[in-house]
Amino acid sequence: MRKYFEFDRHGTTYRREIIAGLTTFLAMAYILAVNPNILSGAGLPPELQAKFPPHDAVFTATALAAAIGTLIMGIVGKLPIGQAPGMGLNAFFAFTAVLTMQIPWQQALAGVFISCTLFLILSLTGIRSQIIDAIPQNLKNATTAGIGLFIAFMGLKNAGIIIDSPATLVTMGHLSFKEGMDATQILGVKNALLAVFGLLVTGVLLARRIHAGVFLGMLVTAIAGMIFGVVELPSQVVSAPPSLAPTLGVALPYLLDPSVIFSQGMFIVVFTFLFVDFFDTTGTLLGVCNQAGLLKDGKLERPGSALASDAVAGMAGALLGTSTTTSYIESTAGVAAGGRTGFTAVVIGIMFLLSLFFFPLLSVITPAVTAPALIIVGVLMASSLRNIEWDKLEEALPAFLTMLMMPLSSSIAAGIACGFIFYPVTKACKGQAREVHPAMYVLFVIFLVYFIWFRE
Repeated sequence: MRKYFEFDRHGTTYRREIIAGLTTFLAMAYILAVNPNILSGAGLPPELQAKFPPHDAVFTATALAAAIGTLIMGIVGKLPIGQAPGMGLNAFFAFTAVLTMQIPWQQALAGVFISCTLFLILSLTGIRSQIIDAIPQNLKNATTAGIGLFIAFMGLKNAGIIIDSPATLVTMGHLSFKEGMDATQILGVKNALLAVFGLLVTGVLLARRIHAGVFLGMLVTAIAGMIFGVVELPSQVVSAPPSLAPTLGVALPYLLDPSVIFSQGMFIVVFTFLFVDFFDTTGTLLGVCNQAGLLKDGKLERPGSALASDAVAGMAGALLGTSTTTSYIESTAGVAAGGRTGFTAVVIGIMFLLSLFFFPLLSVITPAVTAPALIIVGVLMASSLRNIEWDKLEEALPAFLTMLMMPLSSSIAAGIACGFIFYPVTKACKGQAREVHPAMYVLFVIFLVYFIWFRE
């Protein structure tokens, strides 16, 4: 084992790798509660929830996908990186593909599988670097920031801190008790206050550089919710994992149906999954490995293996019943604790397998409890705004529209499309048309056609 993972070369030990693995797992563990809530439409009216996959099966799919993906990354990619269903990608799956575009969730899983298959092909060829070069860096940064704003907005809505308004579309929810409130309104205020409390706790923990701050913040929030009667106590702690039958392999019939694969909306779904996963994974791998000192001349030693591991993990997750599985930036927590080899990832994968048996505890993880995690993740993703060239309007305008349209339209795809439409136009008007990669003009036409003729 030591020889396979090259402990001596990296100057590490079993103890250090195990501690690193446990650290990263705690930093990532929030996804076990957040992903099932998002993909199952938790917090939405019952008639809308019927359009989403069942919560319990998604939990099992999430834990298994994370375990399989992380083990593949550790054993094949030999990197100390954890994998799990990605934030942002799960929001696109639920709120854009299923809720807005009205695509059956089983078909959306097929879209995940196709996008990850394309990702695998791109990872094993030289096309990967060409695609990275084709997309302007400002649009990449804007996409990350926009997804962060969208996720944070979902968290605020789920907690009742932001509510709908006939006059202004959205407004602040009630954060105090008033005379004449019914039981539902009182519970809404309690949930909003609980989320505010959780946000403060999580923010303080992360400000104190506690790597598992998001997970611990959810834990403290859930306990506070139980103490004040906002969250019900769990009936048990340990049980057999929920059945995977409702989601296992349901994407396969859609993958075998050409009329579904080549339908109007499927291109947008597949492209968005592929685009976000592609650049998010590349950035995460480079960032984590750079911190760990695993880059040679600024590049990964085995980029094909690492990216292929990520792609295969996504394909497995789609067949199990969850949105795209991808590499997690929270892996930097384990690297900071000393993780340097794939053995760290093996430890993370084992922990995700063990988590399958603690499903009953998730009953205390309500939308109000997960809201702080969504908001904090949004803050972290929005940090990429600092890398946008705001002093160049031809770059700033498409980037701003990309970022802004995601939360306002409740669609990550719409934000990406707006940016890709405006970018060639602003660059051409600036007299810089030749600086735009030909692929951007192709995408400009595709998205313009989609908005004019095909978008419902």
